Amino acid sequence: MSSNSSPWKQSPAVFWLAAILFPPAGLLLLWKRPGVGIFLKLAGTGVMFALGVAHLILVWGLRVELDGNNRPTILTFGRGADAHFEELERNRELQRPPEPAAPAAAAEAAVEAAKEEAAPATGQPAPDAPEAEAPAPPVPEPYWADYRGPNRDGVYTEMPILTDWPGSGLDELWRQPVGGGYASFVVAQGKAFTIEQRRDQEVVAAYDMNTGAEIWTDSWDAHWRENMGGPGPRATPVWHEGRLYALGAEGDFRCLDAETGRLIWSKNILEENGATNIDWAMAAAPLIVEEKVIVQPGGSGGRSIVAYDRLTGARIWSALNDTQAYTSPMVVTLAGQRQLLAVTGERAVGLTVDEGRLLWEYPWVTSYGVNAAQPLIVGGDRFFISAGYGHGAAMVEIAPSGDGFEAKTVWETNRMKNKFSTSVFHEGYIYGLDEAILACIDAETGKLQWKGGRYGYGQVLLASGHLVITTERGDVVLVRATPEGHQEVAGFSAVKGKTWNTPAIDGGRLLVRNTREMVCYRIGNAQ
Repeated sequence: MSSNSSPWKQSPAVFWLAAILFPPAGLLLLWKRPGVGIFLKLAGTGVMFALGVAHLILVWGLRVELDGNNRPTILTFGRGADAHFEELERNRELQRPPEPAAPAAAAEAAVEAAKEEAAPATGQPAPDAPEAEAPAPPVPEPYWADYRGPNRDGVYTEMPILTDWPGSGLDELWRQPVGGGYASFVVAQGKAFTIEQRRDQEVVAAYDMNTGAEIWTDSWDAHWRENMGGPGPRATPVWHEGRLYALGAEGDFRCLDAETGRLIWSKNILEENGATNIDWAMAAAPLIVEEKVIVQPGGSGGRSIVAYDRLTGARIWSALNDTQAYTSPMVVTLAGQRQLLAVTGERAVGLTVDEGRLLWEYPWVTSYGVNAAQPLIVGGDRFFISAGYGHGAAMVEIAPSGDGFEAKTVWETNRMKNKFSTSVFHEGYIYGLDEAILACIDAETGKLQWKGGRYGYGQVLLASGHLVITTERGDVVLVRATPEGHQEVAGFSAVKGKTWNTPAIDGGRLLVRNTREMVCYRIGNAQ
């Protein structure tokens, strides 16, 4: 019997069942179906295409994400947000230790009571009383306890890193699901800290650096979302002397005990300073300087940059009227003056640490107010600044002028446009992502040395004379930091999906995360 006379192939029920269950089969039946004109076949092809897309989304979990240029080019397969949070919650439930049979204090009291009963009537301790335990070994000083490392410059110097990677990539130590958002990690006393979006709450979480197991969380109701970047907090927490300072996307600012997660004090910096949130939410990591913690709410009336007492949360000083940007403040020394370096929505400024007095300013206006890359200190009196949206970069020199200082342009270029990643400086050259392509420029002249390597809107760190790059698609890539040309050494897939979060390196371990997954790799060279 010919295929044209097969009644099952001509059945409308068979056709639609095939189209729904497996759209390519429906398309094949459509074009083999006798008596159907070319116009209906073309129209039906459009319907099959739409059914195919729906099939990919509903059955296979296709997600289309906007890249850093707002183009829908990042495709991933997986389950929806609810399913992801269910997986995360199951994962954390399995990690939760069982309740102890008795509180530690009660157990210790029972031991002491037993000792007393066993002691002779003279009141002397029992002969077999155990000796006092030896003191615990000292805890190493925290290293990567601040955003982008100790100096906020993206440079790792704690130990040499491996530069000869196997084809399969670095050794994976642990991997865990994680909540949404674009914060990085800080590390101290065996814990890695970050901030996440979990359903309708922002969550500060502490993880065991050895296993990735969750140790504690602190959460509150908040759910920031915008169409381009998606939901979640943006600002990286900061650890200092046993306390963790975390800023949520909507201005909730909390000081926590880093060992237990206990809340010490909190406030909303937007509400307290009469500020409105910016388009892509609060993204500046808090800065600890002496007894102060510095934040940038962007309020008017002299409340754009604010210093709070880091122990109590009381206001110490506030300054300027500028709208907030997406950069984090830094403490630097320029032209011999220790100062705060901050970038607002309109300019770069230097402020005194003790009272927030303006020392100098440098106009820096970018489309949509998107100043998101960190300034980069280059020498004793110069800093590099860059922005995307066609803006470019400049080298700025700070020099004494009368009773104050002035900021002068050394050079400008459009060959380095850091949109929301930050460049690094190494031996006279600046390496960074010019929009989505890696580039190297001469720090002295601004001349482009080379451009190559399409890594998307990822992030760049510097270690052992190499660039450690996380690409926008979740790869980790190693590139030599040399002005001689683009020399990629190794690379592998680390996490799946859009990856904008800045990586962190501490104790020879590389931490990578995005909005759904986090992973730890061994990158330190043990030799």
